[in-house]
Amino acid sequence: MAINKQASTAESFSAVQWQSGEHQLVCVEKWSETHDVMSFRFQGTQPVKFHFKPGQFLTLLLEINGEKIARSYTISSSPSRPYSIVLTVKRIEGGKVSNYLADNLEVGHMVRALGPDGVFNLVDIQADKYLFLSAGCGITPMYSMSCWLTDTEIGPDISFVHSAKSDNDLIFESSLAQMAKRSEKFTLNYILEEPGESLNEYTDPLAGRLSGERLERLVPDYKTRTVFVCGPEPYMQAVKALLESLGFDMSQFHQESFGSFKGDSAELDAAKEQATSHTTDTSGFMLSIGDRNRPLSAEQTLLDGIEAEGLPIIAACRSGVCGACKCKVVEGEVESSSQMALTPDEIAQGYVLACSTKLKSDTRLEL
Repeated sequence: MAINKQASTAESFSAVQWQSGEHQLVCVEKWSETHDVMSFRFQGTQPVKFHFKPGQFLTLLLEINGEKIARSYTISSSPSRPYSIVLTVKRIEGGKVSNYLADNLEVGHMVRALGPDGVFNLVDIQADKYLFLSAGCGITPMYSMSCWLTDTEIGPDISFVHSAKSDNDLIFESSLAQMAKRSEKFTLNYILEEPGESLNEYTDPLAGRLSGERLERLVPDYKTRTVFVCGPEPYMQAVKALLESLGFDMSQFHQESFGSFKGDSAELDAAKEQATSHTTDTSGFMLSIGDRNRPLSAEQTLLDGIEAEGLPIIAACRSGVCGACKCKVVEGEVESSSQMALTPDEIAQGYVLACSTKLKSDTRLEL
């Protein structure tokens, strides 16, 4: 659905603050960042100021070929520029949502969105000196954080090291260069696996990947910094192991926690299919939702049972982070592996994340 309403300057100036929950957004701009990465700028269907924590994500609620699908993407813009919000999406081979957005979402189209969510942000994690380590599209929360810091602080102390395949894969290249030029304490370094013939001034001339020697050379004071890491799961695991081997204080280590299904992936579609095709196992406990009853094994999650019954639920990250699958246990005993997206009050009221919760007794649930 498309919308063409143009808000007046006065309407925009008096816009209300965007609150957490479900929203209708309209795409107002679309552009290519690289050969396989695209950004989409959204505004509210009515004038609104977007309020979120730098590093948080948004969950798009889409319908593709009659199938309802939810996907979470980090907000790449900064809340210091509150009148629009930007999502940056990389095309994934076989990815149902990333390719749909790139090929079909146009200026004027409306989308439903849920959020913002996520504890990987500069409000819940505070620091004086920052080290941003990213790879691929993991650069998006770091870019949002960098924009926020350079917009709201005088001379923020940031070391930014981004890894990419080649110079054709550098996202936000010109904007980051401007930040580095404007701020004396903003140091920017790129590590490329396949450097091109003409390297920019921020690219390490040595091809390869992040290593202890390279980190010590590029960021000599890295042990005094708070580290933020985001990228593909193997990259984050490798960086964590590297810092542990270097004796880094891991209490100052923070990584994006979307899990292996961050953003769009063909694997997520396979995981959903697997989750909804479990055979009934009567050796476990009974899950009751309204007038529906379904036996679940000890290894199945509440989400498995809800989806198997065909009941409506949004499950974007499936790793206990986004909070979209929040539901309330009104009777019975359960065990949760994640409560990350829940407040203490919600936990006290019996709310759980369906994707991260298993039965320990017969249980009654309220969606």
